[in-house]
Amino acid sequence: MDPQFLVLGVIWYIVFLFSTTCHEGAHALVAKLGGDTTAFEGGQVTLNPLPHIQREPMGMVVVPIISYLIPPHWLLGWASAPYDPVWRSRHPRRAALMALAGPAANFLLMILAGVAIRVGIAMKYFIVPESVNLANVTVAAGDGGARFAATFLSVLFALNLLLGTFNLLPVPPLDGNTGITLFMSEERARRFMDWTTRSALGFAGILLAWFIYGRLFDYIFRAALVVLYQDTSWI
Repeated sequence: MDPQFLVLGVIWYIVFLFSTTCHEGAHALVAKLGGDTTAFEGGQVTLNPLPHIQREPMGMVVVPIISYLIPPHWLLGWASAPYDPVWRSRHPRRAALMALAGPAANFLLMILAGVAIRVGIAMKYFIVPESVNLANVTVAAGDGGARFAATFLSVLFALNLLLGTFNLLPVPPLDGNTGITLFMSEERARRFMDWTTRSALGFAGILLAWFIYGRLFDYIFRAALVVLYQDTSWI
């Protein structure tokens, strides 16, 4: 097996683990601030990935590794933070903020990666590649540690863009399905959340979201590159 492929897989997995932990930790923290201590008591208000791995070992370890090793080598996975459904029903706006906190954490990581990329380019450590992919948003101007940093920041930027935008889709069980209720009255939000809970659309919702997202992400990625590089030629 190609050593470069394995090294890239390790980078993808480290970034996935860190990004997913930040996502779920943000859910847990905002829930605690809003009065639901369920995830806090489960030890998930943390940047330590172990409590999140213990809750979802398949989604955090087994599936990501297997999905990367088999074609088309997409690293897939998931995690979750527990919450009190009674609390969610009583405080739909707080629940919406809890839901949106996860994607917000991903967007923050994406912005930090983008800033680091721009600083690296300004300092001549990185350059803008002629062709871009998820692991190649920027490339090193030289060898050594700069190459690792360029790949790490590229994956951090792209994966958190993917996680943040995908989870905002208003389809159960994604965060956007609860987050959209922030724009509803409390009573309408309760009815909407009750309906989506009873409808048991979980797996079907994921499939629908992935089908829609697969058609949209290339446009989202290119728009992000326009913002990152202030260059409309990426459209």
